[in-house]
Amino acid sequence: MHGPVADTIQFIDLNFAYIVFLVIVGFIGGLVSGFIGSGGAFVLTPGMMSLGVPGTVAVASNMCHKFPKALVGSIKRYRYGQVDIKLGLIMGVFAEIGVQVGIMVQKHILETWGEAGSNLYVSVSFVTVLVIVGSFVLRDALKLRKSGGDGWVQPPIAARLQKIELWPMMTFKRANLRISVWFIIPVALATGMLAATIAVGGFIGVPGLMYIIGATSIVASATELVVAFVMGLGGTLIWAFYGMVDIRLTLLILGGSLFGVQLGAIGTTYVKDYMIKYVMATIMLIVAVSRFLAMPKYMNKLNLTSFSDASVALMTQMSFYIMCFALLTGAMIILVNMFKARSAESALERAAQAQA
Repeated sequence: MHGPVADTIQFIDLNFAYIVFLVIVGFIGGLVSGFIGSGGAFVLTPGMMSLGVPGTVAVASNMCHKFPKALVGSIKRYRYGQVDIKLGLIMGVFAEIGVQVGIMVQKHILETWGEAGSNLYVSVSFVTVLVIVGSFVLRDALKLRKSGGDGWVQPPIAARLQKIELWPMMTFKRANLRISVWFIIPVALATGMLAATIAVGGFIGVPGLMYIIGATSIVASATELVVAFVMGLGGTLIWAFYGMVDIRLTLLILGGSLFGVQLGAIGTTYVKDYMIKYVMATIMLIVAVSRFLAMPKYMNKLNLTSFSDASVALMTQMSFYIMCFALLTGAMIILVNMFKARSAESALERAAQAQA
């Protein structure tokens, strides 16, 4: 390891079981990423940390693997007509500024409180954002499902913001909206800062695009992949300078995720709009429980709590198993719904051919 703060952390030793686990995590992270538009890091970062990877290294390595995967996913979904390139690039530029600020905060915490402090910061950030965003998205998904999930209703906040004529105004044809750049910038900055903190900018980016800017969840999830590419490329260069990127982890999760992201992108063409939100919320809330149970280990090291070694070991083990359950749950929801939707489409095609 090399870099100004690299001597404060250690890379983990990889065995065969860890390698297999990371490839599977990469595949499911890619599947989720291609399906909901988030970089998939809310699966990948906790997955790596559950193996003992320091939080900063997990975030940095995740960001490194993100930009090639996001590029593949965005190209795939651009072919389906779901990506607003103009919106994605504008958000990406300002998100990159947020990334630089977030990296400085991470670096300061690591230098001040060490690896345990950094791990606790990442975990607390994860749990907070996962619970808040996950609950909100789940409520919206259930509401949309009850209404049939077929129509797109402009969120009230986005509708009001689009009526405010504040120069410079921009029109985004694919997203079918016109809005001031000044309302895009805060969403982009928050996306970048969160990406540098926990490698999950999509937590803010996708909901922000939907509820504040006014894009449909299909366009929002696809356009976020463009933002993730821009953020990932710039963030990787900075993290690499500080010696935080473990290229072994990057290549393993990338190997699994490049296949998964394409399969997930295909899945968006077969499911209703509410299902994307439902999958996103379900995985978020399960992973939140996993990260919460991992926190006592870091708190003990910082002398903030005094849990017994047996209790910490039990909670750490439970955290790992719940993490695995979240991965399997997300993958099953996506794959089962893809299969059902594809089967229904094939049945309609056969019926149409029979009538013809």
